Amino acid sequence: MTAPADQLRPLLKQYFGFSSFRPLQEEIMLDALAGKDVFAVLPTGGGKSLCFQLPALVRPGLTVVVSPLIALMKDQVDALQAAGVAATFLNSSLAAGESRSRLRGLHNGEFRLLYVAPERLMLSGFVEDLQRWNVNLFAIDEAHCISEWGHDFRPEYRQIAGLREKFPAVPMMALTATATERVRSDIEKQLQLRDPRCYVASFNRPNLTYRVSAKAGSYEQILNFIRARGQESGIIYCQARKTTENLASKLSADGIPAAPYHAGLDPATRSQNQEAFLRDEVRVVCATIAFGMGINKPNVRFVIHYDLPKNIEGYYQETGRAGRDGLPSECLLLFSPGDRVKYGRFIDEKPDPKEREIARAQLEQIVHYAEVASCRREFLLGYFGETFGASPDPGSSRPEEAPQERQESQSLLTSAATKQINCGGCDNCLAPRQTWDGTLAAQKFLSCVYRIREKSGFGVGVQHVVEVLCGADTEKVRKFSHEALSTYGIGKEHDRAEWAAVGRELVRLGFLFQNPDKFNVIELTDEGRVALKARQKITLTKPVTAPEPAKHRAGEIACDEVLFEDLRQLRKQLADERGVPSYIIFSDVALRQMARFYPASDREFSRISGVGEKKQREFGTVFLRAIAAHLQSNPCQMFADDSFSEPVAPMRSKLTDTVRETLHFFRQGKTVAEIGRLRGLKDGTVLSHFEEAILAGEDVAVNRLVELKAQQEIVAALSRYRGVGLSAVFEKFGGRYSYGQLRICRAALQLGRGMEQ
Repeated sequence: MTAPADQLRPLLKQYFGFSSFRPLQEEIMLDALAGKDVFAVLPTGGGKSLCFQLPALVRPGLTVVVSPLIALMKDQVDALQAAGVAATFLNSSLAAGESRSRLRGLHNGEFRLLYVAPERLMLSGFVEDLQRWNVNLFAIDEAHCISEWGHDFRPEYRQIAGLREKFPAVPMMALTATATERVRSDIEKQLQLRDPRCYVASFNRPNLTYRVSAKAGSYEQILNFIRARGQESGIIYCQARKTTENLASKLSADGIPAAPYHAGLDPATRSQNQEAFLRDEVRVVCATIAFGMGINKPNVRFVIHYDLPKNIEGYYQETGRAGRDGLPSECLLLFSPGDRVKYGRFIDEKPDPKEREIARAQLEQIVHYAEVASCRREFLLGYFGETFGASPDPGSSRPEEAPQERQESQSLLTSAATKQINCGGCDNCLAPRQTWDGTLAAQKFLSCVYRIREKSGFGVGVQHVVEVLCGADTEKVRKFSHEALSTYGIGKEHDRAEWAAVGRELVRLGFLFQNPDKFNVIELTDEGRVALKARQKITLTKPVTAPEPAKHRAGEIACDEVLFEDLRQLRKQLADERGVPSYIIFSDVALRQMARFYPASDREFSRISGVGEKKQREFGTVFLRAIAAHLQSNPCQMFADDSFSEPVAPMRSKLTDTVRETLHFFRQGKTVAEIGRLRGLKDGTVLSHFEEAILAGEDVAVNRLVELKAQQEIVAALSRYRGVGLSAVFEKFGGRYSYGQLRICRAALQLGRGMEQ
């Protein structure tokens, strides 16, 4: 009998069109097939759904997926059915007759996957139905919804816990993209997971570029940003429902198809606007946070936050809706210090003191993110307990030692502000902000904190220190006689917003500690006392400004853009005929590979990422015909330079020591001939090392190995003699180019392979 592990890869290609797994996917699947409880924390776009979809095809029985949104269920079931997988969903959107038809299919064992909302689990008779349907796995998607500590707590998710008692022998898989250690611990407890294997993938999304820009004429900023990005799709998140409607109306009037989405719209309008976005009938959706959880549109190229998000978890999940296909995408946050004041007032109106305390701490964290001068990627990863550049342990969950996440976030802010890290994918790393000598300002601020504590015996918040420095005549200043302090009114060279920014940066730099358990009171740290006493020089960073963000496209798949656009139109036509979103047919990654490699046969088309057996049968002929028609009137373009890198960072294979030594000399600037002399190797052997390195995902400057004109000639010949072998190409050139050079160009072409599952 074939082992489950041996069945996974053939089924992966047959149904989903992929030849390899993303990190941790295979391990999660094998544990699930072994009957173990599994907890998977994978980033948005990291392939969570495949972790339960593929095992459902390996073993008999039904996999039940608990999902929070109707739109998510339909989206995933449409995609599964397009791939040839027997899947269905049951929810309130179905007419009675349709529900009965699907129930009959479930009773007859016709389906492998069933998607349901948590509320349905408690409907009368539904558990009894499940017990007759041979359930082999419960997959709890968006599992953070079960935790009160999660950023999107849903009380109805607590009903899921009853499944363990009703189905003690059925394993559970909990999946989420956003969970701190505290939330993970709570999820395990609420779901009653039994000694689960916990897989925590990296939270890093290397294809996303993070930017923060000061709000200054915010509508014009957004309009210019979108206009600079062709026909790309994006999401704009707003706090107020009216803002979503105003923005959508303005953008549509300015020629950018846009639609609003918020909980105040009637369900039919919400559904219509969401479908229009999924089907590329509108480019931009302007939405509150009610939009997007689980939406599987892979080609969202940008996410803009028009207003300050409420917390880091929500911001991370919302930005994660960009670039799910692995291609470069952008995340822009428009920030105004006034947002902090506005949201602070909303928080003050909350009746529950504990809720106010948590909300204040979350607000300070997102403000720190917006103002931090160091790497934003490192800040985000650090918030979730990951060190940038280090891989988390995939095999076990780190238990919570004490519920002190907020205190730990303070040390995170300090370390993020002092380390010199460059991720190459955020505004602070791509274009560091200007600094200024803030020694005098820091001395005044630190001294004021010290004097207030000395006189009153207690600490105060940043805003009160600012009022003292600015000489404000407020009730609180008079109440505590702080107008008598030596620091009263000594800071009139800066306005209140500037002083508040100074105070927050001193917190990030570790000179002050902001205690979230005591109403965000600030205190001098040991470092702050030393700096104050020694008059230590302190460099501060100027606030974010509002330049137009530079377009970031590192990692884009270079291709024939005219053909790509033709294939996009063909894809939309086919999708409209079937009543599904365009990406159900093929992803942007697949279309770009078609427009790069010009497949001319079924065999070549099957190598395109995402082409499984059903899609090959259904769409292969029509896409091959379109590519051939394009080539009749357009030349075949060449893409042999080394500017292309995979949309998802490749898992680099282990290179031999001899190849690494060749790379070492090459990166020192030595030529192939020089490396050969130094190492006693033939040129052909040295070139074979570069071929191996390129195919392993190493950065190799192909232009230094093969001249650009030669690359173009070789690539044209490789395309013409596709599938024949290198000897025909070698003979065509009469030996003018060596086999080593031909292999280098062929390897560079093969970098177009990618995954988007």
